[in-house]
Amino acid sequence: MGNRFEGKTAFVTGGSRGIGQAIVEQFAKEGANVAVIDVNEEALGKAATEWKDAGFSVYTKIASVTDREQIEQAMKEVYETFGSIDILVNNAGVIRDNLVFKMTDDDWLTVMNVHLTGAFYASRAAQTYMTQQKYGRIINLSSTSALGNRGQSNYATAKAGLQGLTKTLAIELGKFGVTVNAVAPGFIETDMTKTTAERLGISFEDLVEASVSKIPVGRSGKPDDIANAVLFFADEQSSFVSGQVLYVAGGPKN
Repeated sequence: MGNRFEGKTAFVTGGSRGIGQAIVEQFAKEGANVAVIDVNEEALGKAATEWKDAGFSVYTKIASVTDREQIEQAMKEVYETFGSIDILVNNAGVIRDNLVFKMTDDDWLTVMNVHLTGAFYASRAAQTYMTQQKYGRIINLSSTSALGNRGQSNYATAKAGLQGLTKTLAIELGKFGVTVNAVAPGFIETDMTKTTAERLGISFEDLVEASVSKIPVGRSGKPDDIANAVLFFADEQSSFVSGQVLYVAGGPKN
């Protein structure tokens, strides 16, 4: 337990499982007030119980990043509860993988709306508070898939779009003391990558083994690896780092 983020409020989208949950827990351990929105009621309820048992004070709300009004209302409630919104982590995500000739309109639009429109809605809502208080940290979750990945034309496009949003917001918001950066995970062991294994028709163990064989550091990533990078960008002392995309993938990506 530390106090690096004591007195700061972190708002995390899609924080009930995997990478999002690890981010929430690391912020809470470092003394932050943490707020989480998620559409997965069951997963959020389970996580909320675990956080309470661990002694963390976490605000939770069922809300969708694709609904502008729900995002703005949740942000308002969090601000009224804690008195500030200092850190926003746009983590909410879904996958609807398929080769382009099999991809439906709904597959495309769902992924685009959650990753890209959701991050826009949340960032626009958060910057209202951040610019007023002349301080803020926005961290977007991109992916190595932004560089192109077979069967993920929707996901890759959304994640590449997030990088463009990151750089543009960094330019617009910098003079208000707000930095905007992105973390781009490589292969991380989560429920989402388990879904990928199912789609490929292989066991998760085989997917991990195949992935690790291509990773220079010789291991797969864990949610905490990504949370560590997010907390670096969120730190008050990282104020001269903005508009950057950090690939956390066990090796170089270009």
